[in-house]
Amino acid sequence: MADFEVNHKAGGRLLAGETLYRTADEHWQFKYSPFSALIYLPLSLLPLPAAKAVWFFIVVAAIAAIVLLSRRMLSATGPPSGLAVGLAVAVLARFFLRELQLGQINAIITVLLLLMVLELEKGRKPSSAAADVRAGLLWGCATALKPYAVIFLPYLVLRKKLRPLLVGLGFVAVSLAVPALFYGLPGLGNVLREWVATLSRSTPGLFATQDNVSLMALFVKWTGNVPASTILFAVMTLILALLTLVAVLKGKSLGDPLPLESGFLLLFIPLLSPLGWDYTFLSAFPAVLIVLRSWDRFPTLGRIVLAVDCAMIGLALYDLLGRKLYAGFMALSIPTLNFLIIAAALFYLRRQRAA
Repeated sequence: MADFEVNHKAGGRLLAGETLYRTADEHWQFKYSPFSALIYLPLSLLPLPAAKAVWFFIVVAAIAAIVLLSRRMLSATGPPSGLAVGLAVAVLARFFLRELQLGQINAIITVLLLLMVLELEKGRKPSSAAADVRAGLLWGCATALKPYAVIFLPYLVLRKKLRPLLVGLGFVAVSLAVPALFYGLPGLGNVLREWVATLSRSTPGLFATQDNVSLMALFVKWTGNVPASTILFAVMTLILALLTLVAVLKGKSLGDPLPLESGFLLLFIPLLSPLGWDYTFLSAFPAVLIVLRSWDRFPTLGRIVLAVDCAMIGLALYDLLGRKLYAGFMALSIPTLNFLIIAAALFYLRRQRAA
């Protein structure tokens, strides 16, 4: 749980009013927002082994919640079979286990976003203003903890979800001010500048890292040219945005369009985040479950491609492939391509109005 150790230390530094972002920490620098350190503050009061135990069970509960909430999200059009759920868990099991091994927070963020989607579904009723407020608070909290949740902002605008959008942005604004309780107003400005500086210094050097599965990393690994990769990344982001727009427009006549659209966005998180690590693909669980639940909707060739794709996702283990083959597998960003195939399958289902 090496990543948790970094965050546990940050919680203690926040409580003491000390700087969170230190170059002396080298690779193990804290890179999240100051608000994120607040989550770890209570755990920093515990000895590290005890804090790890508590966090371990929190993450286990979050992983279980991802499975249960994804199933619930799809239940309006008939709950997925136990087989589909079991296969989706098997396909993504290595990402769940890696999340536990590192002591990361991505599973918790995914739970917050799934709860947000469920509240948005309730908010489709005219009398559900409270559900919209809850959805906004959940989205705002997720975004304050990890900025990649901002991927839902254009979607909220497109869906004309003004109340959740404003509530969420308000939460983010408050979260940026909360560290003033520990640093005072002058210190708040310093710590926010240190956060931005830490991200700007550390991010470019991590594009070609083996476990970075973002589209930006894919282009850097393939071309070795950061400026060219930035252009290709921007073009690919635009393409994905247009596909999502088409999917949303085609879903207007469907009774329950939110699950597939939210599955799209959750899948895109590791692809569009410049530092999208492989285990962040656990957020793709709803997308994988939708594909497996709709298995009979695909033509024979499509099923073959998806079966191979899911097998590659689930079995791409260091222990099975060995050091050299696994390194080559990751250097080519094959996992990124695997999940682009899942995204294409989702788009196919929406085009067929099957989900």
